[in-house]
Amino acid sequence: MNVPARRRQDGAGRFDAIVVGAGCAGFAAATALVADGARVLVLEARPGLGGRATTFRDPHTGERVDNGQHILMGCYTETLALLRRIDAADRVRWQSGLRVAMIDRAGHHSELTLPAAPSPLHFLGGVLAWDALTWGEKLSVLRIGRRLVPSATSAAPLERGGRGMSVRSWLTEHHQAPRLCELFWEPLALAALNQSIDHADASHFLGVLERIFAPDPMAAVLVLPAVALDDLYAEPARHWLEQRGSEVRTQAPARVVIDGDGLRGVRVRDELIEAPVVISTVPWFGFSQLFDPPPPALRQTIDDASRMASVPIVTVNLWFDEAVMQEPLVGLPGREFQWVFDRRALVGGETSHLSMISSGAEAIVSRTNDELTAIAVDEIREALPAARRARLRQSVAVREKRSTFSLAADAPPRPGTETPIRGLLLAGDWIETGLPATIESAVLSGHVAARHITPPPPRQISE
Repeated sequence: MNVPARRRQDGAGRFDAIVVGAGCAGFAAATALVADGARVLVLEARPGLGGRATTFRDPHTGERVDNGQHILMGCYTETLALLRRIDAADRVRWQSGLRVAMIDRAGHHSELTLPAAPSPLHFLGGVLAWDALTWGEKLSVLRIGRRLVPSATSAAPLERGGRGMSVRSWLTEHHQAPRLCELFWEPLALAALNQSIDHADASHFLGVLERIFAPDPMAAVLVLPAVALDDLYAEPARHWLEQRGSEVRTQAPARVVIDGDGLRGVRVRDELIEAPVVISTVPWFGFSQLFDPPPPALRQTIDDASRMASVPIVTVNLWFDEAVMQEPLVGLPGREFQWVFDRRALVGGETSHLSMISSGAEAIVSRTNDELTAIAVDEIREALPAARRARLRQSVAVREKRSTFSLAADAPPRPGTETPIRGLLLAGDWIETGLPATIESAVLSGHVAARHITPPPPRQISE
């Protein structure tokens, strides 16, 4: 059902839509609407932009530090479209082909490189050439390889399936060699789903594989931000919107105002801002706070959101007195911190700044900062000989305790875009997009919400 947007009569104080939340979903929805001719107000409760993908300034080093390292892939079509729309596509660096360095627990350094070949043959060829595996371990990938090839009757590379089965059980069912799981499948699943492969439902992982192994071989390449997260999309989106007559307000906690079964707008402190359409992009854990009182029509959605479990990500930033890495990122399979990124290689800077990521970090999220730093330093020095010689100058631990929602088989259902309240739409990575809680899911949800709104008629041009 399309929701009509009101055609504004004058330029001041009138909005065709209000977007609550200035993260990936909010800016995707707002910029898509403005591109169609609407005037939009974006409201953010916090002082800064970006939601759960944001940046802060470290007081000791003066560097701007992301609250967690995020990367994109070539299959992030919605996110890349957003960056093009806001003139920020030049703020990422594309790999020419997927290349991922790995250092196993024994210290063996290897690189998975996909050759220039159609998908998924490039993946099969890359694994068969990977010197980290024995031939027996390499050949086990062929059992999944057959599932990645589109059939004659379907363009979909995978039969989704896997529902009610853990990722580990699915990999075992497909006879994947334990070492191939340790070095590739498990790190990929954990990074994509932010949850232990013993608990995450395999259907979500198969959805990720469908995109990575799309017909275009560039779908699998990594697209690395070359700037801090807020400079990647949040600040460019704000500037793009304001240039076109829309508004972005921070420190503006919003409450949606419902009048019977209809929508009036939002209230920010003592100000009532009316609009025919409101798009909520607040996360699952804050959804109930958007209403006072909660409307009966949304009781089930609010209840499902309140039952969604959250899964943490822990990031430890380490500054050394000399360079210790040769690649922009390295996988560290089998460890607490599964990936390490060289921030200097990604965004520049004068210091050797590493960002170590622990996805599905329930086991360590309650540790002290000193304990987290000690784990990270021990693991990086075990993996990188140069780090054993370097002196640690500074460390910052960042905990995102509610980074993503749980993808366990018994998780409550995710809501759709439309709600029973006419004019109120939902967006955010937790909305049912068919994807796990990624930037791509958030941006996709914002674009879907914008498409539910009929754009205002074109302005009459007076002669």
